[in-house]
Amino acid sequence: MQGEAGTGLDVEAVVFDMDGVLIDSRPVIENAWRDVARRHGRTLDSAEVEGYVHGRTGAETVRMLFPEHSDAARKAIWAEVDAVEEEAAYSVVPGADAIAARLAQFGVPLVLVTSSWQRKIENALGRLGLLTLFPEVVTRDDVERGKPHPDPYLMAARRLGMDPARMLVFEDSVSGVASAVAAGALCVGIGGGELLAAGAVATTVDFTALSTRSAEGLSAEGLSTEAAGAAGSGRSGSDVLLDGLDVPIRVVVREVSGRHA
Repeated sequence: MQGEAGTGLDVEAVVFDMDGVLIDSRPVIENAWRDVARRHGRTLDSAEVEGYVHGRTGAETVRMLFPEHSDAARKAIWAEVDAVEEEAAYSVVPGADAIAARLAQFGVPLVLVTSSWQRKIENALGRLGLLTLFPEVVTRDDVERGKPHPDPYLMAARRLGMDPARMLVFEDSVSGVASAVAAGALCVGIGGGELLAAGAVATTVDFTALSTRSAEGLSAEGLSTEAAGAAGSGRSGSDVLLDGLDVPIRVVVREVSGRHA
């Protein structure tokens, strides 16, 4: 994935996780699982929340937390948590909306890969005006094995019709980074050093330090999310340089050969 003339790493598409990357959902998710678990006789400590909740599907989480319960009982507990998450209000991770909009304006293919589900996605991203930026969405219901398995990102690559190694992934959890790396994608962590240990090539606390510029010298500053969504479907041809990371990344913008279900 080495780029030309010292540009660093080359990719052709950018893939975003949702929870913790696009939206600041950590407080909602943690409180939902803690509250529901407490109602069912289980008190969660911080290590359990980090290891069993973040970056995993609800099915995996409830199975780990309640191994002695029946499938029906676990399903009911999971549904209680889903109901809280579906209706909650979320804020944008700082700078995430701007960077996604700028990439879309340049014609970079964007994909959402998330352990969440359609109703939550539509509520969270719809309220924030981000839903239209992602013509391709991979949810927990699209794969048999979720993160940390590579399946979600392999599905994204198939949808794009490209090698996973040509995708740049933004992930915030160890489980998510492991999934992206196992699929063969280039991953940037939104968080700390534990994500580097999991295989991320670089980390950043949020997107505020990141910027985009055309390899031809044109910038994409000041574009609204709505305008980018409209423009992103048609423009292509100028490679995009992603600045602000320890590793220089170039997004090679070209016509995607085809998408597959």
